[in-house]
Amino acid sequence: MAMLGKRRPARPASGHSGLAGTPGGKGVHALSEDSSPLVIERLAHDGRGVAHAANGKTVFVAQALPGERVDVAIHLTRKRYDEAHIKSLLTTSEQRVTPPCLHFGRCGGCDLQHLNIDAQRAHKRDVVRDLFARQGITLGDISSIQGSDQGYRRRARLGVKVDSQGGTHLGFRAAHSHRLVDIEQCPVLVDSLQQLLTPLRELLQTLEAPRQVGHIELLATPSAQVVLVRQLKEHAPDAERWKAFAQSQRVTLGTWLGRETPTLHWDGAPPVLEESLTLDGQPPLALSFAPGDFLQVNAQVNQQMVAQVIEWLAPKPGQKILDLFAGIGNFSLPIAAAGAEVHAAEGNPAMVARIADNAARNQLVVSGEQGDLSDPANVKALLATHRDSDALVLDPPRIGGEAICQALAHHRVPRVVYISCDPATLARDAAHLVHAGYRVKQVAVADMFLHTAHMETLVLFEVDGV
Repeated sequence: MAMLGKRRPARPASGHSGLAGTPGGKGVHALSEDSSPLVIERLAHDGRGVAHAANGKTVFVAQALPGERVDVAIHLTRKRYDEAHIKSLLTTSEQRVTPPCLHFGRCGGCDLQHLNIDAQRAHKRDVVRDLFARQGITLGDISSIQGSDQGYRRRARLGVKVDSQGGTHLGFRAAHSHRLVDIEQCPVLVDSLQQLLTPLRELLQTLEAPRQVGHIELLATPSAQVVLVRQLKEHAPDAERWKAFAQSQRVTLGTWLGRETPTLHWDGAPPVLEESLTLDGQPPLALSFAPGDFLQVNAQVNQQMVAQVIEWLAPKPGQKILDLFAGIGNFSLPIAAAGAEVHAAEGNPAMVARIADNAARNQLVVSGEQGDLSDPANVKALLATHRDSDALVLDPPRIGGEAICQALAHHRVPRVVYISCDPATLARDAAHLVHAGYRVKQVAVADMFLHTAHMETLVLFEVDGV
């Protein structure tokens, strides 16, 4: 089971490249010269344009927008559909904008920068609506939770590669590929992290053993800027170079040293890593975390998500609320601060301890337990023990919380707030809840990952009759 105490698993490859292919290259099949232009009908869930060729076959076109007429080259052929990229844009959608990043189309990170922000957000709401409709669930209004469209990402992992000529490269992976794309800028990174890109690149050029650097993680908190280096094998002269870099850039340096079971070493005192939550009517909360703990990349949107959950639940003294996949206490602590009695469950024992520590630091009481939340027997026992709960908060990893939603048919909790990073597994689990007698009361889509097809979705369910 993928635990919330670690980074959520990457989205499985869909088989869609998402990148412009190279005509004449391997796996590329260019359309004939006399082929008719395609008209883009809509966007697929992953943000690519959908069209139909003259023979009726579906064609997914990277970076194409609804209403546009395009000449394309096919770079991947499947039995039921083709994948293509634009050769020539014949008409342009009013929703098309100039991508703010010079690496757009090569870096796999932000694949919707050619679509204006309002249209991006509308597309994400449409995706949620469509996935629920496929499960037979009709949604009403869907609200939006949104933040800044630039400089929002406070955490990133940069790949490092040394080529056959000895050149050192720093950047992100191309979409659905291990190929590293050099980056000079990243507009979605918070400014303090973006300013480290050039100095990091310059430092890598000076290392004696750059092949021993696996990757570099960047993390920004209100009190610290952290650079974590994945060092496969110790190299003393390069270690001194990293220390000098940290001093010159005024960042905290950590090194994950070793290949199989790396250990973390700090250059000096470990930094204070905290997630800060400030919610109306509550004193500020400080949630401590460690490298490797799950932390939402967008602090502004995360705070709004927490506020939305609090608004929906309106927790009061005397109420009992379950928080499943509770992580570092992102929802547990604000709910407890409102006076409710919170019991948190996690698959990762380290996170159970983290929640207890964070509760104590904020002078709150949150009980907790460790258990496999994908195991139906464990889930049934948990719900049976807490059968008097007034509400349940469910924030699973990408695989969803199917065992929990199935168990709620037999151990119903009056209200359920489900926070999901994958709308497909959310819709699947929502069908279980609806069949168990729940109804959808509220839906919000949080634009946690601007310029990408990814999103967070929040749904409030209530049992019929409540």
